[in-house]
Amino acid sequence: MTRRGRWASVRAARIAAKAGVLLCALAVALLARPATAAELAILRNGFSIRHEHRLAMGTTTRLYLTADESSFTDVPSEEITGYEKDLTLPTSAEATAANAAASGSVKSSSAPPLSEVVNSASAAYHLDPDLVNSVIHAESGFNSHAVSPKGARGLMQLMPSTASQLGVHDAFDPQSNVTGGSRYLRELLERYNFDLVKALAAYNAGPERVEQYRGVPPFRETRAYVARIVHEYNTKKTAQEKEAKRKQVSNKTPSHAQRALKPVANTVTAAPPR
Repeated sequence: MTRRGRWASVRAARIAAKAGVLLCALAVALLARPATAAELAILRNGFSIRHEHRLAMGTTTRLYLTADESSFTDVPSEEITGYEKDLTLPTSAEATAANAAASGSVKSSSAPPLSEVVNSASAAYHLDPDLVNSVIHAESGFNSHAVSPKGARGLMQLMPSTASQLGVHDAFDPQSNVTGGSRYLRELLERYNFDLVKALAAYNAGPERVEQYRGVPPFRETRAYVARIVHEYNTKKTAQEKEAKRKQVSNKTPSHAQRALKPVANTVTAAPPR
């Protein structure tokens, strides 16, 4: 072998060695990555809110519940005591594949993500998923095991008697709870001719109280509850409208989805489909 040939062989060996080191480093980095980038916002009341990412806005922190920012909730920053990594629910296909490879078999998820549960229940009862999410936030802070002092349980805080009437056998099961709670909310909307304020008041204090006082009962808790949900819901709708207008101006031609977006006032007061 010539001198030039020996030098070429040495150089090729060095490049191969460096490539091997880089591949090893990359493998270690991938294995060291957390199973999910989602976090838990720990609240002063003991609840936690799972979110994909967050945005500080003065005295308020916006928690995005989905990666595409289509659903979010605003929480006073002073109510959040800290953040923790949520390692219980993998959110990426990469993490799922890695777990399956490690176990040697592919296992189906035991429960669908909350966003899928909400979307499914909302579609079944012709509700806006943002409204259902706002109710869940006010009721339980997205804690599926929450129990109120009066005995209401789960994400949408169903009383045992109400859960029984709705056919919910396990109020702590997110899918059953949200499906039952969405059905109950729909029934209340129909009962009060799609008056969202009365429906929410009835969800909190009971239909009997709403009829007794011919409107929202004069209870501080109920009035604060209704105001909180309406404010959060309208904030989401306003933000979505602004984003739709921004995209419309950017693209000049509105998309089908943008043309179908309903005004805030019509979202919950429209008559049910026949």
